[in-house]
Amino acid sequence: MIKELVLRAKKIDLIIIALLLCFMAISTIVIYSATNNTKFAGLHVNNLVMFAAMFVPMLVLAMLDYRDIIRHLSLYLYIFGILLLIFVMFKGLNINGSQRWINLHFMQFQPSELVKVFVILLLAKMLEKRKGEYLLLFQDIIPMIVVVGIPFLLVMKQPDMGTSIVFICILIGMLWIGKIRFKHGLIGLLVIIGVIGSIIALYFVDTTLFNKIVKPYQLHRIQTFLNPASDPDQSYQVVNSLRAVSSGELMGEGYLHGKMVQSGYIPYDYADSIYVVIGEEFGFVGSAVLLLLYFFLIYRMIRIAMECEDLAGSYLIIGVISMFTLQIFENIAMHTGLMPLTGIALPFVSYGGSSLLTNMLSMGLVLSVWIHQSKPFHFGNE
Repeated sequence: MIKELVLRAKKIDLIIIALLLCFMAISTIVIYSATNNTKFAGLHVNNLVMFAAMFVPMLVLAMLDYRDIIRHLSLYLYIFGILLLIFVMFKGLNINGSQRWINLHFMQFQPSELVKVFVILLLAKMLEKRKGEYLLLFQDIIPMIVVVGIPFLLVMKQPDMGTSIVFICILIGMLWIGKIRFKHGLIGLLVIIGVIGSIIALYFVDTTLFNKIVKPYQLHRIQTFLNPASDPDQSYQVVNSLRAVSSGELMGEGYLHGKMVQSGYIPYDYADSIYVVIGEEFGFVGSAVLLLLYFFLIYRMIRIAMECEDLAGSYLIIGVISMFTLQIFENIAMHTGLMPLTGIALPFVSYGGSSLLTNMLSMGLVLSVWIHQSKPFHFGNE
């Protein structure tokens, strides 16, 4: 048993470990800058400790066979996750009008983060049953939509639009790699367009019904995104984020010298808005380095998925890639004026125990696929 664990440990992908260490260093350095001389001073130490501690469950998960988790535990984990979301609905901690957290006293735990991983595991199990064949509408696609739809609606109720969108992206990514037929994909696209079009039409036809579907704060965010000048108070964070990132120019204003960040004009700059700190203090070059690290991480995961002989492992990794890609894009886009402002963390960089735990467990599953699979698998040759 010990010999087998040693052999598994030797197969751990050092490229991914090196990238995670880079993210740990960047996160700690930037959080220090964001919290320097504020009431949150010292969070960088907590972040470093948290990051180091999260390597333990990640490595433990990497040693376990992901196939056993997918085939025997995924359904139970999913049910457990849904129960956590229901618990949050009634007993969750309410902060700034959002009821998303469970108070564990030593930390505020956000179950929706962990549920993303549980959804990926269950979808991988459902896709594996098709053995690489085209997905059937009623037997495969609709059940997968239901699996994603339940947590999507529960998280929207909190409300947390940013995380809800991540669930949809995971579904789309895994359906695409799971061989959805073109006609089914087209039907889905038309349904989405129809739903969005109907909601927009309701704005002009039936305001009462529209307000039941789209909450006033959500509409306000969209309006301030389209026209920040319409409400300077509500667009405060967006305008200041754009100003800070643009002032960074090519090389940035220098570490600990970001005027907007150091003056406290960027809310939550140690958490969801941490990209603004990088943009202002390290400029385009610093932002490009960060994006390059994300590119290497995603590219490495794609390589592992392509070299995996087991379909479940490939599906699992695609789900993780979909989750990370959307979160990276969404976080950076909302601080550069490309998307409305939503609450979502920048993977491995933002301060937050729940998001970091989820991300590290996801990487543990990816490492498990690498450790337990080695033969090449090519999509489309089933």
